[in-house]
Amino acid sequence: MRKSFTLLQHYLDPTTIFFLGDLFDGGREWMPPGSSNTDPRWRNYGEEYWVKEYKRFGSIFFDSWLQKRETQGTSLNDHRRILAGLPGNHDLGLGKGIRLPVRQRFNAFFGDGNHIDVVGNHTFVSVDTVSLSAKGQIDPATGRQGAAEGEGSNQEIWGPVEDFLTNLKNDKPRVKNRAVRIQNARVENDLMLHDVLDINSTLVNKSVHTAYTSKVHLPSILLSHVPLYRAKDTPCGPLRERSPPSTKPNESGEYLDKDPPNAIRVEAGIQYQNVLTPEISSELIDKIGDVEYAFSGDDHDYCEVVHRGYTSPRGGIREITVKSFSWAMGVRKPGFLLVSLWNPLDDKERIASYPRESHGHFQQHATMQTHLCLLPDQLAVFVRYAGLLVFTLVSLLIRAVEKSRHGERHNGKPEINGHTLPLSSKTKIEPLHSRDSSTVTSHNTQSNGLASRTAASGRAKTASPRQGYGYPAPSNNPSSLHDDDPLDERWSEMRVDDDDSKRKHGFGARVRFVGREFGKGVLMVGIPVGMWYAYLVRRY
Repeated sequence: MRKSFTLLQHYLDPTTIFFLGDLFDGGREWMPPGSSNTDPRWRNYGEEYWVKEYKRFGSIFFDSWLQKRETQGTSLNDHRRILAGLPGNHDLGLGKGIRLPVRQRFNAFFGDGNHIDVVGNHTFVSVDTVSLSAKGQIDPATGRQGAAEGEGSNQEIWGPVEDFLTNLKNDKPRVKNRAVRIQNARVENDLMLHDVLDINSTLVNKSVHTAYTSKVHLPSILLSHVPLYRAKDTPCGPLRERSPPSTKPNESGEYLDKDPPNAIRVEAGIQYQNVLTPEISSELIDKIGDVEYAFSGDDHDYCEVVHRGYTSPRGGIREITVKSFSWAMGVRKPGFLLVSLWNPLDDKERIASYPRESHGHFQQHATMQTHLCLLPDQLAVFVRYAGLLVFTLVSLLIRAVEKSRHGERHNGKPEINGHTLPLSSKTKIEPLHSRDSSTVTSHNTQSNGLASRTAASGRAKTASPRQGYGYPAPSNNPSSLHDDDPLDERWSEMRVDDDDSKRKHGFGARVRFVGREFGKGVLMVGIPVGMWYAYLVRRY
């Protein structure tokens, strides 16, 4: 994930990144101080382990994000943001299973899960739907449904989310006005009144100057971890990995209305719920208002649905359930969603691209495009690595065996020191022409001090050695051919009988030789390959 996210920053350079929950695998089970988990499987995991996993998450995503910011300079990256405050059911739990200390810890490190952000002249509304799901569930402490005030501890879970949705009617225009003011180089915050007022005046409660209000409309986009409710067996489209559509599209490009294998199952269980309830889904859409798009997570696979039953300026809300970024979440090819936003404003704070007329009907201009980006099939990469490793080890083993057989072709045993013939001898070898002969020369010293050479047998002829100069003459006796040859001593040491050769250089010796050669081959190949792999891992 670290390498994929780093390359994503390098090649795509996104201005804003949204995480849609499930930042941790078991964050809901790792209890903070003062809390305990009744499940014995999680008793050894506490605050220290959660902090360790938080640092790991930061090293994967936050560090590379900050590194990109430092390399490009602060002035060019003031608009870049990374938002990871939306919780998932693996971070907090779901509904009545959420423990308040766990949520407070998550909000302390990542921020409140309910917030409004304006990105690309679009209003993104993030809602903590895992906490909101407690509304309507049976409270285990009271046995009643915690859907109204004062009906038990469930309200402590869903109450803050309900307050956020209630205040959206005022908060969303305020955030929108602030973003438009910044774009037009106006004062960032609302101006405060500087008048002296009577204590009984009705203007006392109006602490802001409301003369400036932008009338521009920015499309609203819902961000939720749990997908919106849909009818059972609603298909997710052709980009779903685990179960593609059962049939091909018709002539108009549409698929079946009901396709159970290709759909998200509408079901719930302990600490999970695949879709929101119909009541909570309707409440979200009504209180946010003018929702045109929605993005969700939780399912780990891609799913695209158009909700026709909700009120929307486009006649339906297009919801995309984003694929998991990790390959360990049940998908072979993880991925992320690339979103391009285009909603420019002119100098009069009006939308630059107006609705256009087509075939007598007004159609609103599309302000958003999405593209599913897939990461490599990590499991297939590991399988390919394993295949290459097996092929390399088999090749080195065959090489060692063949090298052993090559040595046995000469002496019936493995090569000695890697060579068939000896390269040196400890025995001192005398030149053959220096041996004693019956005819030698002598030196006599005359009286005048000069040396004279005389032959031992007279001066008639110069005699030759008895066996001639150079190597001895061939002999008819094979046994005496090398009687006086020092080289034969070396050869005699190497000559052994068949029984002794089988004992010293049998199957065990061959196995040891093959093992040594195989080990040397592994080192010769493994060391440079390991160094190169370590460099690639560190570099990318």
